[in-house]
Amino acid sequence: MIDVPRARARHRPLTQVSKFHTPEIILGPQSFPESSTTTANLGMRRPFVVSDRHLQHTPWFAQLMEDLRRAGLAPGSFLDISPNPRATEIADAFVAYNAHDSDGIVALGGGSVIDAAKGVAVLAANGGHILEYEGIDKAPRPLPPLVAIPTTAGSGSDVSQFCIINDAERRTKITIIGRALVPDVTVIDPTLLTTLPPEVAAQSGMDVLTHCVEAYVSLARGRLTDALALESLQTVWIHLERLVNDPHDPTAAAEMSLAALQAGMAFTNAILGATHAMSHPVGGRCDAPHGAINSVLLPHVIRYNAEVCAEDFVDLAEAVGISSTGTARSVADRLADSIAGLGARVGMPDTLRPLGVRSDDLEQLTAHALVDSCMTTNPRRPQPAGIHDLYVAAL
Repeated sequence: MIDVPRARARHRPLTQVSKFHTPEIILGPQSFPESSTTTANLGMRRPFVVSDRHLQHTPWFAQLMEDLRRAGLAPGSFLDISPNPRATEIADAFVAYNAHDSDGIVALGGGSVIDAAKGVAVLAANGGHILEYEGIDKAPRPLPPLVAIPTTAGSGSDVSQFCIINDAERRTKITIIGRALVPDVTVIDPTLLTTLPPEVAAQSGMDVLTHCVEAYVSLARGRLTDALALESLQTVWIHLERLVNDPHDPTAAAEMSLAALQAGMAFTNAILGATHAMSHPVGGRCDAPHGAINSVLLPHVIRYNAEVCAEDFVDLAEAVGISSTGTARSVADRLADSIAGLGARVGMPDTLRPLGVRSDDLEQLTAHALVDSCMTTNPRRPQPAGIHDLYVAAL
């Protein structure tokens, strides 16, 4: 086991009023059966289950549907959700939601499925087209009840106020943000990770790590988010490789489930930064895995942001046992190198080219990244030339 010191966040002063959003959380091995009871307790009688075709072939989808029926409910379902959910899929799911006369949603899957479920919820309450809701607090009406059951340890969508949708026409992703998008309940059972393909475990885990780093240096960070981000980072550092190597390792699964939860609570309240702002358009343009894109971009963004907040990266480095000798900038560089090394060990690419990015994509990617909502809380004010240079370095 990797030996790392106990996480210790610097005590930033409480200088402003802040809100901290989180759903009801049911956490632990064998908590999955609680999903049906929770669904009924929220008042649903005709729940609409959003999942995907991979989950359909695991034990979890059939068990959930059976448990819902045993609870006296009449579930419907929609399974045609892609890894980067498209606006057209949200529209199709919404049609199915109405056809079933549904009164709430249960999302069983990774971040893409949960984001798709949030999109359906937005349309169920507000109508229109999902791309109309890009931005912050654009969906004014209360959403139907939503239960999230994550089957990956990564996205944090089950506790977040984010919804990321692929705009296929513009070949980018849009970000929808709002308190109403936080699910009512999340049921986190690490047992569900046993059917997770190793490459998805790796991608999801690197996404968790990125959430930790970006939340800790975000302009909207605070004492609560700092503590969550640091402890989650330590857990990922110790347990991600174990989970990738053995999805049936119960300790690694439990620890990574907890890390994903903590990082999700950190970033939904602190927001994110340039890594995610740059990752979203790559995912939309190339239909590449979000966690793999983050894994490539994060070391470059750390070096970029270290120009203005190197001491914060010293905290992160010390939390995972990286030497803090030398200048703060040199420590930030060591952290970036170590994160790149972890990504390589779990099978992530070291450049964006294997993910489909080409030199002639960079101008458009830069334009989309600069207007992404996540860029607003990046610690270093972005300039077009600087973001373009980061893409070049990652290529």
